Amino acid sequence: MVTPEQRAFTDADKTEVFMIATRRLPAVCGDKRTSGMTDEELTEALKLVLGEFGGCGGPETYSITFAAAGLRIWGGWQVVNHVLEKPLFAGKTTIAKAREVYGITDPNDKQLNLF
Repeated sequence: MVTPEQRAFTDADKTEVFMIATRRLPAVCGDKRTSGMTDEELTEALKLVLGEFGGCGGPETYSITFAAAGLRIWGGWQVVNHVLEKPLFAGKTTIAKAREVYGITDPNDKQLNLF
């Protein structure tokens, strides 16, 4: 049996880390999630969800660290060193991932929804 630590960290793992770190976002956004949020509104919601600084982890699961400053989220199989390691998501990539994962549109985006 392959333990998580022996398996490569995949894009699916990164998405799971993101979802764990931001799991309160749908509740914080409420109806705005479906009606759309500007980048500024989404940034404020993400800052509220991520908080000043936090994290979680445990045996045979992800080690996750997150911070509102810079909208940064780190993740890995081992304890994350947020000082030396590059975050998985930061700034605009965090906003883009939130839009992708939670289906939050930008009301300023004039692109027609094709689906």
